[in-house]
Amino acid sequence: MPLSAKVINDLKKTVDEACANPQSDIPGTSIVVVGKDGKELFAYAAGKRGVTSSENMTLDNVFWIASCTKMITGLACMQLVEQGKLHLDDGDEVEKLVPELKDIKVLQKDGSLVEKKRKITLRMLLTHTAGFGYTCFNNQLRDYSHPAGLDEFSGHIRDFLQPLVFQPGEGWEYGVGIDFAGLALERVTGMTLNDYCQKKIFEPLGLKNISWLPTAEMKKKLAFMNQRKHDGTLIGRDHLNRRPLLVEGDEAKDVFNSGGGGAFATTSDYAQIIATLLNDGTSPTTNAQLLKKETVDLMFTNQIERFPDFGRQPFPDAKPDLTNTISELYPVEGKPPQGWGLTFMLSNGGVTGRSKSTAFWAGIANCWWWCDREKGVGGIVCTQILPFGDAKVLGLWFGVEGRIYQALGDEGHFASCL
Repeated sequence: MPLSAKVINDLKKTVDEACANPQSDIPGTSIVVVGKDGKELFAYAAGKRGVTSSENMTLDNVFWIASCTKMITGLACMQLVEQGKLHLDDGDEVEKLVPELKDIKVLQKDGSLVEKKRKITLRMLLTHTAGFGYTCFNNQLRDYSHPAGLDEFSGHIRDFLQPLVFQPGEGWEYGVGIDFAGLALERVTGMTLNDYCQKKIFEPLGLKNISWLPTAEMKKKLAFMNQRKHDGTLIGRDHLNRRPLLVEGDEAKDVFNSGGGGAFATTSDYAQIIATLLNDGTSPTTNAQLLKKETVDLMFTNQIERFPDFGRQPFPDAKPDLTNTISELYPVEGKPPQGWGLTFMLSNGGVTGRSKSTAFWAGIANCWWWCDREKGVGGIVCTQILPFGDAKVLGLWFGVEGRIYQALGDEGHFASCL
């Protein structure tokens, strides 16, 4: 059963109002909400392609989804875990496949480097417990880097070869670990991450507008990048992940396929991956099985119970042009224990009506997705605004998600329509 016309109109009004003033609100957005059957419950685009553009945003526009990529990389790695080609807790295997990890050092508070005490495993990489950080979220890591700085969006692997900020397994920090998981996948399969995902994920799902290396047609539909100034107004800005947008022909082989943040996609294509997770690893539209149900169950199981408050450590604005200060990841009343699955956060409830087992994550240019397997609904809200943690995008995401749950709850047909 679809949502009622009134609910659809209410949702469109919410999105339109969020994009009412492209100079100070949200320049443009594309949103898709899906059910377990893969059907789009709500699909709508509003505003302009960018603050500097007169073109309307459409559902065909392509977004750099940044860290929304992580879930795709995790899905790909878990396919190989199912096949016995990768193992979650084999540090010898990971460091043989990715020898760059063998001699990596641990950065101390005084700026010195010490040897790591244990080997890094795939589970550590997928759960952000290996010790890696991001220079935009860690002041010490930012200041440690060489005079040219480190740019995790450069398209060069050298920018990921940075020290750990704690001993492997002894903490949680959001960082570049999933990029090394992607490297392990490339080394064990002999394929680039993009080629692997095209063959094993995107093609089986019938997706044509998702890639680490956008096609010429995708580039024509690329949403523009925007920067919110301190006074709240917006200006156009250069693209962070620009190298994949500029290379041609053989140059593409030298672009690092960032498993942590390199993909581009339309919201509709990404939503079909969410629908596949909602449907326990099998596409509800093509019937292609990407993962077994028990593997999806594992991905949605808290892997870091020993760090119940990991998301309550603040994210500083180490690079203020890229991120706002984040005081807490997804606050929930009563401050229950937080969870992290295999590449995404588990929200343990929240104000919108989502279940406690809901997975979600985001991309630095203010893209947000969620996947609620218990209630059979998920979706993605995409914009291209820096810095991360934009209050107006967060308000839109919560507003849309909350209205979806209210409607489905009021109409009492979760099971029948999803």
